[in-house]
Amino acid sequence: MNKKIYIGNTASISKIFTEQDVEKFAALSEDRNPVHLDAEFAKNSIFKQRIVHGMLSASLFSGLLGEQLPGQGTIYLGQNLKFTAPVPIGEEITATVEIIDIRADKPIVTLRTYCKDSKDNLVIDGEAVVLIPNP
Repeated sequence: MNKKIYIGNTASISKIFTEQDVEKFAALSEDRNPVHLDAEFAKNSIFKQRIVHGMLSASLFSGLLGEQLPGQGTIYLGQNLKFTAPVPIGEEITATVEIIDIRADKPIVTLRTYCKDSKDNLVIDGEAVVLIPNP
């Protein structure tokens, strides 16, 4: 196994998604749900304001896995996600990945993946399974 890969290793990144980020993601993903794009509609929703697409927030995991931990060359094998709270546009969130299992027989790593908002509330919780490069 890669000497840098240990159970308990973590990596994090913080980001504030802007209105422009949400609009670009809506165009790329074809998800034009008005709760993300229409302030008047969102004001009358259960969230009372526009919110970031859950998958846009979760996309931070891809960057963490591919750039930081385990790092470049990592291949996603699977991801599960539970969206536990909305992320308003303009709210800073911090995405974290933590190694929770390393297979002894194959270069496969399981990581907890989660995001918290600026008040330390959990907004996404999940688990990723990845194939690591050059074990």
